Amino acid sequence: MPADLFTVLQDERPRLSPSEARIADILLSDFEFAVNASIIELAGRADVSPPTVTRFCRRLGCDSFSDFKVQLARTAYVGLRYLRPEPQSRDTADVASDIVEKAQNALFLMHRALDLPAIERAVERIAAAEMIYAFGSGGNSSMIAGEIQNRLFRLGLRVTASADHAMQLMMAAAASPRDVIVGSSFSGRNAELVRAFALAREGGVATIAIAQSASPVAEAADIVVPVDLPEGVDIFRPTSTRIAYVAVVDIIASLVAYRVQPQASATLRRIKQQLVAHRDGDDRQILGD
Repeated sequence: MPADLFTVLQDERPRLSPSEARIADILLSDFEFAVNASIIELAGRADVSPPTVTRFCRRLGCDSFSDFKVQLARTAYVGLRYLRPEPQSRDTADVASDIVEKAQNALFLMHRALDLPAIERAVERIAAAEMIYAFGSGGNSSMIAGEIQNRLFRLGLRVTASADHAMQLMMAAAASPRDVIVGSSFSGRNAELVRAFALAREGGVATIAIAQSASPVAEAADIVVPVDLPEGVDIFRPTSTRIAYVAVVDIIASLVAYRVQPQASATLRRIKQQLVAHRDGDDRQILGD
C-alpha cells in the first residue's frame, strides 16, 4: 500500500505507457471523476481496457482497483495541492507585496479577535511564577518557545525552552505548583504537548496554551490564548500565522515587563551595559537581538 499515491505517480510518470499516461492525466485533471468512477468508467474515459487500469493501479503499488480508490481518496487533498500548486507570480515585487500584505492581515485578524481577559490571566501567572517552561515542537512552535525564552529572560525571570517531547514530559513532572508551563501549537493537535499539560495539571502546575481554540491542546490547558487564523493555498509562502504568534508573545512579554518593572529595568540595564562595553560602544543599538 503506497504511503503517498501522488508521490508514486510523480516518480512513475516518465515510465508510463501512453495508455497509462492517459489514465494519469485524468487522475490529475479531473480528480472528482476519478475518485467516483468505476473501473469501466475510468477505462472508457481514458480509452483503454479495464485490465490496463488494473495494471496502472498495480504500478502505483496498489493491490487492486478498489485499493487504488481508497488510496486516491486518502491522499487527494494534500497530494493534488502539492502536485499542482495554484499559479503564483514569481515577480520579486509581487512576492514581496504578497508576503507583507499577508503578514499585515494576520496581525489585523489576530488583534481584532484577541482575548484580552485570557492575556491578562496568562500575564498574571507568568509574572508570579518561580520558573517558566516554554514548550513547542516543530519548525514554528519550537521557534515560538525560543522566543518566549528570549523575551522573558531579559526581564530577570527564570525561564527555559524545550522543543524535545521527552524533555518536556520530564520538565512537566519536575515542575512545582509555583511554576508555569507555556505551550505553543499552531495546529493545536500536538499530542505530546497535551500529555505534558495533563501531567503538569496533575501536579498542580498552571498551564497556558497559545493555540487554536477548541483544539486538544487548548482543551488541556488552564488558560488559552487563542490564535485562529485562516491559511492560504500557496504552498511556497511561509505561514503568516507565525507573525501573529510572535506578536502575541510580544504583547504578553510587554505586559509582564510592566508587572515586574523594577526587576525588569535592573536586568535590562545590566544587559545593556555589557552590550555597550563589549559590542556597541554606545547605547543606540537594539537590546541584544
